Amino acid sequence: MKHIVALQAVVTATAFDGEPSPAELDAIEREMPLIRAEVELLDAQITTLDRAPSQLDARRIRRARRRVLAVRRELTNRAGAGSPEVA
Repeated sequence: MKHIVALQAVVTATAFDGEPSPAELDAIEREMPLIRAEVELLDAQITTLDRAPSQLDARRIRRARRRVLAVRRELTNRAGAGSPEVA
């Protein structure tokens, strides 16, 4: 049996070490408020999957949606203003 193998070295320029770069970690840190708000919204939606939402559930979902929108607006405004925090 004949094996087919690559005759050239690895095509990628740099080896992937599996860890995020410092720039990627900074971007994640900047977006962490949005990530938390989206998780809160998802949690509120998950609680109502198997039952009809009560008034309290509906209020919780509305608040979570408003929080997501507020955080997105804040991040967008920072990026638009050329804040040094956003690259």
